[in-house]
Amino acid sequence: MVAVAKKAPDARSKEQPIEELYEAAFPSVARFVKKMGGDLEDAKDVFHDALVIYQERCNQPGFSLQHSPEGYLLGIAKHLWIRKHHQQRKLVPLSSIEREISLPEDYFPSYKTQRLLQFLEIAGQKCLDLLRAFYYQKQPLKQLVKTLGYANEHSLSVQKYKCLEKVRHTIKNQSVAYEDFLD
Repeated sequence: MVAVAKKAPDARSKEQPIEELYEAAFPSVARFVKKMGGDLEDAKDVFHDALVIYQERCNQPGFSLQHSPEGYLLGIAKHLWIRKHHQQRKLVPLSSIEREISLPEDYFPSYKTQRLLQFLEIAGQKCLDLLRAFYYQKQPLKQLVKTLGYANEHSLSVQKYKCLEKVRHTIKNQSVAYEDFLD
């Protein structure tokens, strides 16, 4: 069959072996592609690519076929499908994952939280760290003395009071009401 495809002088006899190859090998390729999760269109694409590669190899000087043309085509198609399948596995469609992911309602900070953080940042990084650790992380004063490097609990309490006063003063100067932070 290969010899006919290579040496036949007229177009009709060149087409005949390709048709025969198609009839003989395509069902096996289609079964393989279906078994590997593909559909008929995938099988056609892979088989056509395999036919092109097969024809190119047959036209190379010194090429000799060791097995049946159908088996050779099936082998090429398997390699093409596996390569295509591995490339597609690397790409994860986000639309399917997005449905499974749900963000908590408090994922994005609210406007009020952002505004409060702005006032705390105005008071300074030390105050922000101190107030965050005490009020949000609920760390005891003894632990904060060690963590933040204060001499004793009394000096830490005085600093906490000063930080709160800075924040209150900033809020007061910017004419912000207490109600602005309520829901």
